[in-house]
Amino acid sequence: ILQLHSNSDKGDGSVKYILTGEGAGTIFIIDDTTGDIHSTKSLDREQKTHYVLHAQAIDRRTNKPLEPESEFIIKVQDINDNAPKFTDGPYIVTVPEMSEMGTSVLQVTATDADDPTYGNSARVVYSILQGQPYFSVDPKTGVIRTALHNMDREAREHYSVVIQAKDMAGQVGGLSGSTTVNITLTDVNDNPPRFPQKHYQLYVPESAQVGSAVGKIKANDADTGSNADMKYTIINGDGSGVFSISTDKETREGILSLKKPLNYEKKKSYTLNIEGANTHLDFRFSHLGPFKDVTMLKIIVGDVDEPPLFTMPSYVMEVYENAKIGTPVGTVTAHDPDAANSLVRYFIDHNTEEDRYFTIDASTGTIKTAKIFDREETPWYNITVAASEIDNPGLVSHVPVGVRILDVNDNPPELARDYDVVVCENTKPGQVIQTITATDKDNSANGARFHFSLDEGLSLNPNFTLRNNEDNTASILTRRRRYSRTTQDIYYLPVLISDGGVPPLSSSSTLTIRVCACERDGRVRTCHAEAFLSSAGLSTGALIAILLCIVILLAIVVLFITLRRSKKEPLIISEEDVRENVVTYDDEGGGEEDTEAFDITALRNPSAAEELKYRRDVRPEVKPLSRHHPSSSLDSIDVQEFIKQRLAEADLDPSVPPYDSLQTYAYEGHRSEAGSISSLDSATTHSDQDYNYLGDWGPEFKKLAELYGEIEPERTT
Repeated sequence: ILQLHSNSDKGDGSVKYILTGEGAGTIFIIDDTTGDIHSTKSLDREQKTHYVLHAQAIDRRTNKPLEPESEFIIKVQDINDNAPKFTDGPYIVTVPEMSEMGTSVLQVTATDADDPTYGNSARVVYSILQGQPYFSVDPKTGVIRTALHNMDREAREHYSVVIQAKDMAGQVGGLSGSTTVNITLTDVNDNPPRFPQKHYQLYVPESAQVGSAVGKIKANDADTGSNADMKYTIINGDGSGVFSISTDKETREGILSLKKPLNYEKKKSYTLNIEGANTHLDFRFSHLGPFKDVTMLKIIVGDVDEPPLFTMPSYVMEVYENAKIGTPVGTVTAHDPDAANSLVRYFIDHNTEEDRYFTIDASTGTIKTAKIFDREETPWYNITVAASEIDNPGLVSHVPVGVRILDVNDNPPELARDYDVVVCENTKPGQVIQTITATDKDNSANGARFHFSLDEGLSLNPNFTLRNNEDNTASILTRRRRYSRTTQDIYYLPVLISDGGVPPLSSSSTLTIRVCACERDGRVRTCHAEAFLSSAGLSTGALIAILLCIVILLAIVVLFITLRRSKKEPLIISEEDVRENVVTYDDEGGGEEDTEAFDITALRNPSAAEELKYRRDVRPEVKPLSRHHPSSSLDSIDVQEFIKQRLAEADLDPSVPPYDSLQTYAYEGHRSEAGSISSLDSATTHSDQDYNYLGDWGPEFKKLAELYGEIEPERTT
């Protein structure tokens, strides 16, 4: 492919040619004598377009270069050896049906690995091999378009189109490649719904339940998906008020339901006009409409032997309590709705205990009492009456019957509760001590109005009286000023209560009134012991047990306090020990010598502070801090300052014991100029102080308040 030649080459073989670079020695080899370069392999431009090589001529004997190294490039020239390829194929694409001719479907692209800059090796032309006359392809751009008007999905939905790409601009000898494009027509709403028939007939028995589905109807639509959705309506007909229609979205069927009960004896047939219309319209295809259809449905009502029919859906009856057995309560009525009009028989379903309180006449339907009723126990009864045809006992209908028990004034009034009436010892006349109310088991018509009074057969009560408040309550009032527990602690007051029924009933009750000691604000402080025991409901044994527990707890508390005090006794007990020097060591002391370690006479006589003394059992090794004080300051020596000096000497004296010690000093000062504040010498005259405030100190000072409260009136007198 190439020959190298150096000017230094004389043809005698003294020049050696060397080749280096890309492919040297593998793809390209050189004759080192002649300089001819040969290729050893077939070259592919699509793998490598050029090679860079370096050549040099050297002296064969000395291996020295004869000329500088030269660089040259070998370019690979392209030939048409690669066919066009569709890298993304095969293709799947959709296009709406009824599209205009020339509607773009898809653009396909083929690639050619040959050199597009050299010749026509990479110039591609597109053509359609399969899919005509429905589709076409642009030869240059590869855009696929529809080739027919109004392609109908309902006629054909899927198309397989084969596209070819050929290089060399489509000339003879060019290479080609092909791909498949699968085209599917998508649905549009271009088909209106249609009923298969214009007239339908449906049989519905008159026993059909209201709200139940009695039939189905369906209009066909060639479209799919939402384009086939439709809605059914009843547009007219004599049965539009009796029947209704709804749409099943899954099956696209019209469900016919019953709105009102059917009666064969009144109407034997109905006619309905039913319309089915699309819900999603495409106005581009409105010229293909209308997108709805109408059919006529005739409904035949079937005759069914029905059970008896009561004149009312339910009954409410009334009867007085205490009525005799066999008293009529009311009558129920039923009839056969069929044309035969069979006779009806009545009976009570004895499913509950309440049904056994009544009987019914099988022919007339009259209900009577079977027991005597008490309204205060059960004011209302619920029973179920059944009716069946004599000719067909299997057909039974039921009706609920409620029986209200009317009230009779047969219960006298009585106190609403057991009252615990208390009167204070210091109560004033005319004071209300209790308000009472009454109850009556009868209803408001026979017992809502109560009248309270004292028993007129008894003499006038000097202690208490009763006032009727005219509001179904009464007040208990006192008639005198003071009451005494010691004289009488319990009073009994008979009270007569009558109601407003017809005839009126009355009853007598006795109130128990206890006398108690009260606070100034009226709160009860204490009552008679027997009254408290009875109200609390405690036995004598229980009280003894409670008192015994209290005594044991007090003994434990006293013992605990005693032990606490014994542990806290001071180290120096007697007054005499205060003046002694107490020194505590952890080891055994030196006996009487320890008591002479400190001289206490200085505290007993401050005048002795003029001379500091040291321990007599050891010899001091340091000089004292101070020798003498002036004689003029002896009388004014401060004991606190003296103790501070002794403390400093003890801290600096190396001869003292090397452990902590306790030194106790006692010094009595001069008499205070303030004098005595003792009350022993105070006057013994009575004070004019007001002791009424003792009553506010609590229950612990009540007895003291009573004593000073009694002394005060005597002193005033």
